[in-house]
Amino acid sequence: MNNPNLPLVYHPNYSFNFDPQHRFVMSKFARLYQELKTLGLIQNNVYEPELGSPSPLELVHCEQYLWDLWHNRLDPKAMRRIGLPWSDALMARTFTAPLGTLKTAELALQYGTACHLAGGTHHAHFDFGSGFCMVNDLAFAATELINTQKITNALIFDLDVHQGDGTAAMLKHNPYVFTCSIHCEKNFPFRKHQSDLDIGLDIGLTDSRYLDIVANTLESLLLDLNPDIVFYDAGVDVWQGDSLGKLDISWLGIAKRDALVLGLCHKHSIPVATVIGGGYDKNHQRLAKRHAIVVQQAAKI
Repeated sequence: MNNPNLPLVYHPNYSFNFDPQHRFVMSKFARLYQELKTLGLIQNNVYEPELGSPSPLELVHCEQYLWDLWHNRLDPKAMRRIGLPWSDALMARTFTAPLGTLKTAELALQYGTACHLAGGTHHAHFDFGSGFCMVNDLAFAATELINTQKITNALIFDLDVHQGDGTAAMLKHNPYVFTCSIHCEKNFPFRKHQSDLDIGLDIGLTDSRYLDIVANTLESLLLDLNPDIVFYDAGVDVWQGDSLGKLDISWLGIAKRDALVLGLCHKHSIPVATVIGGGYDKNHQRLAKRHAIVVQQAAKI
């Protein structure tokens, strides 16, 4: 039975007026919110993060980079690497979303499971952005929880189709956060950074083998690490029809994957905070429905 009281985190500034032909679907956050409303999963269970600014992100990012980004002082090459056109609205959502992931994690610690209707900007590095990612919400939220002694250790379990290179690089020397990325090996980023555990998948991998890898990996990590929380990047760009994916995972396969991850965390009594990660589709409503899968599965736990 679906639980309409599952904590969800969302801010209206996550989506704004943006080129609908751009590869990054900026409307997906608002569409996801509306899809969950249609499904009856939004009642009085939505939490709104505070409006963000560069200051909190100085915890994990280069101060100069953050303020240059905020004030549109990055050189054109750096902005091309990010792949998004600068705007005030983009900065508002960029610096609010990491606070949303932090709030999601705090709610997960309280309720067991919580879902962020954004997040997973795992290509952002200490002093530069890349692949539509400008600041790293996962590195920030995990580090903040450790620094404030709300947790002693965390697992970032990244199942986006692209390796979480920024997260790996930023947390490389943090012994309290274990980074795991299961991704398509021959895909962006073409220069990988070493996570604590990387599993590179072959192009065209299908459901059965994929689900086995995910299950065996997570079960082992939960037993070995016994983390205080799991940050789950539930990227839906693993889908067989995703324009940037290169894997052959079915829609049902994604649902089984999310149920598996959430179910294992629940079985081991480990709180889990989900972020939506990547997903690319010219059909924007279909993309929102894919991103809704992890929330639907979480509501069943």
